[in-house]
Amino acid sequence: MAGIKENVIERELCDRVAARGGLCLKVRTIGRRGFFDRLVVLPGGQIIFVELKRPRGGRLAAHQIWYMKAFTKLGAAVAVVRSSKDIDLLLNY
Repeated sequence: MAGIKENVIERELCDRVAARGGLCLKVRTIGRRGFFDRLVVLPGGQIIFVELKRPRGGRLAAHQIWYMKAFTKLGAAVAVVRSSKDIDLLLNY
């Protein structure tokens, strides 16, 4: 896993979500630094906010942690994806 970049994990996530018939949408919010990277919508209406990080050394910033806690408190599904194993867990949620 050493040396794997975030965009490699992101591509795998998008490909695997699409293979399941879902959508993996890039999220961009103006003036909201630290918002989630992707919005995953799976068949059956499951929606997951996803933050992507590289496997080694990818740290969550304070504002990213704040979003994760706030959305979780509201009942939203939130995931941090760093590896293929994390994608497995997300898709079997």
